[in-house]
Amino acid sequence: VTALGLGSPGQIDAAAGTVSNAGNLPGWAAITYPLADDLFSRLGLPVKLGNDVQVAVRAEAELGAGRGYGSFLGIFAGTGIGGSVVMADELWLGRGAAGEIGHMVVALDGELCPCGRRGCTEAYAGRAAMETTARQWVAAGRSTALFDIMAAKGRTRLASGVWAKALSRGDEMAIELIDRAVVALGAAAGSAVNLLDVEAVIIGGGLGIRLGEEFVERIRIAAMDHIVMPAQPPDFRLAELGDLGGAMGAALLATP
Repeated sequence: VTALGLGSPGQIDAAAGTVSNAGNLPGWAAITYPLADDLFSRLGLPVKLGNDVQVAVRAEAELGAGRGYGSFLGIFAGTGIGGSVVMADELWLGRGAAGEIGHMVVALDGELCPCGRRGCTEAYAGRAAMETTARQWVAAGRSTALFDIMAAKGRTRLASGVWAKALSRGDEMAIELIDRAVVALGAAAGSAVNLLDVEAVIIGGGLGIRLGEEFVERIRIAAMDHIVMPAQPPDFRLAELGDLGGAMGAALLATP
């Protein structure tokens, strides 16, 4: 091994080698951590950092579903909702936090997001937020098989496979929460397309990969309600590299 590439949630300062405000990592929500220096001191390897979704989108651009598109939006649905933008064949990084579609507001004064704000896409479509809502609904007396499936799978959280299993059983709460997620993702994707006029939208992440082409098609349909140029819609595609996309993109980051 000659180098280490690493994708992390949060805001990345690649030059400084730091990670800031990584809200989905417990204890990292309000700190700036010198991760590259720490890993170099432990491993003795040069370290390159990137945002987790940005590196996954780079992999899709070079090796996966993004090949052939000069511009596209990547939306990765997992514990949270991450995003990244390719424009003119280059990742648009902004100042280190570009593409945060999970924190685009889709409902003014809406549901509380894990980031502490209200109405974000992630408040409706991130697995962590969806699990919080499911627990609240169960506490209020509603029934669901979600937590029974979780226990049977030996999980401590509602992983993507748990949601897929519950949907296959016709679980009403799972269906309702996924429906809400699709509406939010469609609103966010459609609004981003109106702003950027990209050629494609690529859906990935643990939940996106597990729910597959049908999930992507539902998001496409929901997005079309918001796209102001429906005669020239972008393609909507499922990420091709699956769960390894992030690791592959991180490896590309560290490749000379």
